[in-house]
Amino acid sequence: MADKSVPAAARVYLRPAGLDPTPGPGRLPLAGGAVFFSLLDLAVRDPAGAIVARWHGPVAAFEADALASLPEPVAAAARARLATLQAPRPALALGSGSLGSGALSLDRPRVMGIVNVTPDSFSDGGRYDSVDAAVAHGRALREAGADILDIGGESTRPGAAAVPLDEERRRVLPVVERLAADGAAISVDTRRAAVMAEAVAAGAAMINDVSGLTHDPDALATAAGLDVPVCVMHHRGTPATMQDDPRYDHVRFDVFDWLAERLDALLAAGVRADHVVLDPGIGFGKTVGHNLDLIHGLALYHGLGPALLLGASRKRFIGALSRDEPADRRLGGSLAAVLAGAERAVQLFRVHDVAETVQALAVARAVHGADGEAPMPAG
Repeated sequence: MADKSVPAAARVYLRPAGLDPTPGPGRLPLAGGAVFFSLLDLAVRDPAGAIVARWHGPVAAFEADALASLPEPVAAAARARLATLQAPRPALALGSGSLGSGALSLDRPRVMGIVNVTPDSFSDGGRYDSVDAAVAHGRALREAGADILDIGGESTRPGAAAVPLDEERRRVLPVVERLAADGAAISVDTRRAAVMAEAVAAGAAMINDVSGLTHDPDALATAAGLDVPVCVMHHRGTPATMQDDPRYDHVRFDVFDWLAERLDALLAAGVRADHVVLDPGIGFGKTVGHNLDLIHGLALYHGLGPALLLGASRKRFIGALSRDEPADRRLGGSLAAVLAGAERAVQLFRVHDVAETVQALAVARAVHGADGEAPMPAG
C-alpha cells in the first residue's frame, strides 16, 4: 500500500553508493562508465522541500523494498532515474580541429585546462593577461594533456566586479582565435551572449557559463542557436555577493533541483540534450560544508542525464581544510578532489594543474584495472 504521507507530486533523488571500479554480481554501471554501484540511497521531498521518505539498501531490493510503499507516479520517477543513472553518456561534440571526428569520448575522465586572461583571478591573476602569454600557456596545457582549453576574460572569484564587455572581448577573442587555429578544442568561459557568439565564430567549440545562462537575458537563445555544447553551473548570487552567508535547506538536493530546472529550460529553448554539461558549482555560493556535501554526493547528479563537470581546482575550501595555504599551494587538495570525482564517475575536470591531474588520473585508472585487467590481489 502506498504511503499516504508521500504526495504524487513529490520529487525523487537517487544517489548510487557502494561504488567500485570493477563489475560484479549485484553491481550496475554508473553513467555507462568504469564505475559500478551496488547500493542506492533514495530520498523523496514534497513540493515544499521537506523530506518525506528515505531508503538505503542494495539495488537488488530497490523495487520490492523501496518502491512498494510509494505512489505509482513517484515510483515511476524513481525507476526512470535509475535507468538514467546507468545510461552511457554520448561523446561531446567539440568541432573538428585536433579531435578529428569532432567527438570527445567520455568513456574516461577528461581534463579541461584553465586559461585565465585576467589580471585578478584568484589563483593566477596577472600571469597570463596578455594575448601572447595566454596563448603560450594554453599551448603548454595542451602539451601537458588537456583535452579542452577553457578561456576566460572575467574573474568570477568571490568579491569580483564585472568586467566591461569590450574589455572581455579584447582579452578573450584573440586567444580563442590563435589556439583554435592550432587545432585545440576551446571552451569560452563567459556569462555574456555577445562573447559566446563571437568566441564561437573565432573557433570556440563549447560555452562554459558560471551563471547557468541566467546572467544575460540573451544567453539561453544564443547558446541554443550556436549549437555547441554548453556547461551550466549552479551558483548563488553574483561573484560579488555569492559568499555572503549562503544557506540551503538540503544543499545537494537544492542544487539538484536548480540544475534540473536549468536543464529543462535549455531543452525547451532548443539546446540538444547531448550538448549539455552540468556543474554543481563548487565554491560558488557555498560554505566548506556545502562543498564537501556536494563532492560526497556527486553520483546523485548522474540521475539528471548529462555529463558532469567538477571545478574544485585550488579553491578556498581546500586551504580551509588544511593549513590555509594560498591558492598556488593547493595542488594536493585539488588532486584529492579530482580523484574523489573520478571515483564517482565525473566525466570532466576543470583544473589549473593539467600535467599533475592527467598523471593522477592515469595512475588511478591503472591501479583500479580500468583498462580491463583486474589488479593483482594483495599478497
